Order: sequence, then C-alpha cells, then structure tokens
Amino acid sequence: MEQNLYAQLSSLLVYRGLLQLKPVSALQTLLKNLEAGEAKVDDYANVFYALTAEGCDSLAEYLYEHVRYDESPFAEAAARDRVTGVMERAARHDIQVLQNVSNLRCKELKGELAAQQPSSWRTLVEELPEWQAGSAAEVPLDGGEATPRKCRLTANVGAAFSYEELLRFYQVNGSGTFARYQAFVWQEGQLYPVPHPDFLPQGSMWGYQRQRDQVIENTRALMSGKAVNNVLLYGASGTGKSATVKAMLGMPEFEGLRLIEVQKEELTDIPHLVRTLGHRPQKFIIFIDDLAFDKADKTFSSLKTILEGGLEPRPTNVAVYCTSNRRHLVRQNFSDRSGDEVDANETIQDKTSLAERFGLRILFSELNKAQFIQMAEDLAHAQGLAVDHETIQAEAVKWDIRHPSRSPRSANQFVASMMAKYC
Repeated sequence: MEQNLYAQLSSLLVYRGLLQLKPVSALQTLLKNLEAGEAKVDDYANVFYALTAEGCDSLAEYLYEHVRYDESPFAEAAARDRVTGVMERAARHDIQVLQNVSNLRCKELKGELAAQQPSSWRTLVEELPEWQAGSAAEVPLDGGEATPRKCRLTANVGAAFSYEELLRFYQVNGSGTFARYQAFVWQEGQLYPVPHPDFLPQGSMWGYQRQRDQVIENTRALMSGKAVNNVLLYGASGTGKSATVKAMLGMPEFEGLRLIEVQKEELTDIPHLVRTLGHRPQKFIIFIDDLAFDKADKTFSSLKTILEGGLEPRPTNVAVYCTSNRRHLVRQNFSDRSGDEVDANETIQDKTSLAERFGLRILFSELNKAQFIQMAEDLAHAQGLAVDHETIQAEAVKWDIRHPSRSPRSANQFVASMMAKYC
C-alpha cells in the first residue's frame, strides 16, 4: 500500500468536504491507525459498514459520485468559469489524491491489518469480505441524469479522476444538487430535490397540441440562451396545463432544464432564489401551479416584481411559468366595482395588469361535446378497450351528461370506468 496515504487524504483542499462523509472518515481513521501500527479489525469493519450503508460496494464509485455531485469550491468555480491558477493547482492535487485512494485494494489493507493483529486473528482478517475495486463502464461523462442512482460508475475510474474530465463535467452540468437532479420544490427559503419527478411524456398527452407547441417553443428558446417570455397557462380545470409544464422534463433536448415548483405562499422569497440561479449553466423554470390571488394578498406585489419591474433584471436562464383557472389571476367581487373608492377603475386595472406581465398567455379552453366524445373514444382505443364504436359513443354521451367537465382528465376517468366495466 502506498505510504502516507493518510497524510494525502488529510491534505485535501478544495474537496475537503469529502472528509465529512462517513465512509471517508472511517477510511481516514483506518489509514491513520495502520500508519501508527494500532489498527483494529473494527477500523476495517467500520469502513465496510459505512460504505454498504450508502448502498455501495465500490469505494472508487462512491468517491466519484460525490466528487461529481457534491458542492465544492472547485466545482462552483468551474461552473462559473472562474477557475484561477491557484484553484487549478489545488484541484489537480486533490484529484490525484482521490485517484490514489480509489486505487486502494482491500487485500493490501487486510494484509497490513493482519500483520498488526494477534496471530490467532490473522485468518479471520484474511477472510473478511472486500469492497469492489474500480471497474469500467462505457457511459459518457458529460450530461446529468434526471433520476440519480447511488454508486453508478460512469467511466473508467482512472479516466474519471482527471482534472480535464471533471472540469468539463462542471462546465456542462454545473455543480452540486443542480447537476444531480432535474426537479425541486422551494419551501421556507430552501430547495428540496425531487429524485423522481411525476410527469407525463409528451406522447401520453391528448389534445391541446397547439398550446403545448407554444410552451415547447418558448422553452426551446430558453435552452438556447435567448431572453424569453414568462408564460401563463390559463383556462378550464383538467385540460393539462400543469402536465404541459412538467412534461418539459421528459424531453431529450431539454436535459439541461431544471424545474423549481413554488407555492404561492413562498413567493416573497423568490427574488433571493432567482439571484442564486443566474450564474449557473442550467436553464430554470420557476413553476407556480394553480395561481389565484385575493384582493388583499400580500404576495401579489412580489410576483409583479419578479415578472417585471424590479431594479434587478431577471437572468436570461430563468423563466416563470404559471397555471391558473383565472385569466386575470385575481378574484374580483362586484363590490370592487361599486365600492366607495374614488377611482375604482384604477384598482381594477392594477389587479388585471398582473396577467399582462406574462408575455405569453395560452388559453386551455374546455372541449365542446363532439371533441370530448371523440377524445374519449380515441383514448379508449389507445388503452386497448375491445368495445364497439356505438357502445363507446353511447357511454360517452351518458358520461358527459353526468359529468359537466369536458376535459382530458374527465376523458381519462371515463376510460378508466369503461375498462372496469368491460374488461
């Protein structure tokens, strides 16, 4: 085993945060005690336990996953294209250390450990299970993944721990949690990743193709680095407004897109969030679902400032997409028009002006009866329902009478009912 590996690991500079990880901390203790001639079987067992507790059986894979996806000064600087000479030298030092550690073989560790144990223990040490050595997998380094998996080796470990490859990865994918996940929720001033976001692929959505194409084109412009419009999708419930936005995550051309869902109650903190996104290589959609304001809502002015009108401009890699059942977003009462305010018209205009700050406003209107019945029949056939045309038509008419909503959601519910009845 290479000498002074404990000293090397202790000398990490820009990747020093790795020392806080339990498997790395346990390994550091094992190396320290081996060097001092005081190692115990417990030291080896602690490393093995910590590694397997993370769902991993390869130290090299474990290290590489965290080098790629954990926050670090070098990763952040590379994502911002601000790597100085000093930073580069520190990163090269750390990467070489991590390469040396990843090349550790359990047989070498167990050999030194056995030599420091009573003779009656040595056979036990030699028979201890070993974590895997680094192996190769033909998967390219560039490109993040929508659904991260623990300890997925993405390249030959020797090539993976190179300054050039890691620099390229950070420049393309950014650093930290944004490199690893595609979807997030914003709560109480913090981002929480969503490892498995819920969305429908474009091919699974029915109707409203023209509306979805408008959203796709705007998002495509965002991905190309152009300044784009904020988007308001409004109209009848169940028509697929929210699904249209979330479906952007499943499009192969939008791999660099990140979706951040924000509840209306959290809007006052959004300027801080937006400020942290501007320097990152990814493109971001701030998604506000089912938005509507009461007249005394305190978050009303916050959203107006985010959309347009603040001193600090919105970064070109950030856009706001909102859905609402209301065209003007603000609930109005008859009292708003007949109250005792001197100029009630100005109050009404102030409320309706919020929707006008969305440069792209897309209407999802309710289907008419013929459109609904046709969609219900198309969905039934797509689901493999073996029922004749006349029966489906008749059942769809009955469903339409009992259920006033004519939308893709209602059509899907109709098909589910038919499947339960006839299958």
